[in-house]
Amino acid sequence: MFIKRLAPLILAGISLAALADGLPPSVLGALKTAQIPAKNVAVVIQAVDTGSPLVAHNASQAMNPASVMKLLTTYAALDLLGPAYTWKTTVWTESAPVDGILSGNLYIKGSGDPRFAIEHLWSLLRQLQVRGIRQIAGDVVLDRTAFNVPSIDPGAFDDKPMRPYNVGPDGLLLNFRSLRFTLVPDNGKPRVLMETPSEGLRVDNQLRAGNGDCGSNWKDLINVRLIPENSGNRLEFTGTYSALCGEKPLNLSPLPADAQADGLIRALWKELGGNLNGQVRSGTVPIGAKLLAQHEAAPLADAVRDINKFSNNVMARQVFLTLGNDSAPATAERSKQRIGDWLAARNLRFGELVLDNGSGLSRVERISADSLNRLLLDAWKNPVMPEFVSSMPIVGIDGTMKKRLNSSDAAGRAHIKTGTLDGVKAASGYALDAQGRRYAFTFLINHPKAQAGSAAIDALLVWVAQRRVGEKIPVLENE
Repeated sequence: MFIKRLAPLILAGISLAALADGLPPSVLGALKTAQIPAKNVAVVIQAVDTGSPLVAHNASQAMNPASVMKLLTTYAALDLLGPAYTWKTTVWTESAPVDGILSGNLYIKGSGDPRFAIEHLWSLLRQLQVRGIRQIAGDVVLDRTAFNVPSIDPGAFDDKPMRPYNVGPDGLLLNFRSLRFTLVPDNGKPRVLMETPSEGLRVDNQLRAGNGDCGSNWKDLINVRLIPENSGNRLEFTGTYSALCGEKPLNLSPLPADAQADGLIRALWKELGGNLNGQVRSGTVPIGAKLLAQHEAAPLADAVRDINKFSNNVMARQVFLTLGNDSAPATAERSKQRIGDWLAARNLRFGELVLDNGSGLSRVERISADSLNRLLLDAWKNPVMPEFVSSMPIVGIDGTMKKRLNSSDAAGRAHIKTGTLDGVKAASGYALDAQGRRYAFTFLINHPKAQAGSAAIDALLVWVAQRRVGEKIPVLENE
């Protein structure tokens, strides 16, 4: 049997502390329903003010944590860089404009800003016009040298190369290298509205109205293909879209970095009334160039909130590489070394830790539930704790936990970072019990049926929320 019941007389004398060698009955029941063996699960729950775990199951086992790995990256960044750290995107020229014309090149240099969005680029370009530039006779040169990273195949991870989460890190990341579209049902034929401007990109809408409900896989029913043309690129939409979906946003990353930057910069510069005669290309700011304008990003604490609340992989990778930018250009190896040195300095030596890109969007990253628990306990005592905890989704309230447990005892009583990959389901953060005592919470599942494990994670969150110190409960042992 997967579980066995203890004799009633024994049950009566077992306190919650006995779960240090097992799991609560509700959790074991949910795992059994999901057909996930307990050996494929690692759990640690420990009060932030005590020295022994309440629950410890497979605690030292190295597991793939999926996006829960973002907790390590963001805590390291908050502690090493400080919550007020900012990125600066700067504009440089070699000569001053004359009568509104810049005769040479314009240089835009990035520093790895994880969310330099369209509105920030528009504001920066407007600064140029205020400073007297209306026409750029030369090229717009994009300096990405803040990061020294190899280009990646965006389809290598899951064969979905246009999904924005597969975009690689970039020293000058413009608008997440993505385009936003809105799909609108309209008299039986869906419309595709291009929300993000891109000069030279044409939308070819061949979508058909789909039958039936709008399922969670509605994106998978839409096929998108980029077709080069003499005058630019054509983005072809085929497949079906159900009218019952209503209006929905669709974010795509169909263009290489330079092509995306070219289309966006040209479109915004044109909207501002400017002219651009040259190319938009990669390069470096030459020695002797003069600073003309700059955009300073919101502080790191704001970026960390976006990363953890909404599990933004691209932003996490940007922050991860920023940690290696203390001796520019940043590399992934330098970031790994700096995090390793930081952990050792805090007496957090995680022998099983395997870092790849710091976002959890990886098949090779590994960490144990015990190590995550120690990280959470350490963070609780750190001055950056408020920023760190508030960056995590609140159960039943917002972020990736908004639709989970919103009518349960756990709603509003836990800050939990989630993680999901094929074969991986994870959750880690902080949770309150019924008496207001706070616990570090980690639950990792590595199994082909892991996606069915959400109920087990939810059951454990509810169990913590209902717990009262000294309370006796039935316990089911693992077999």
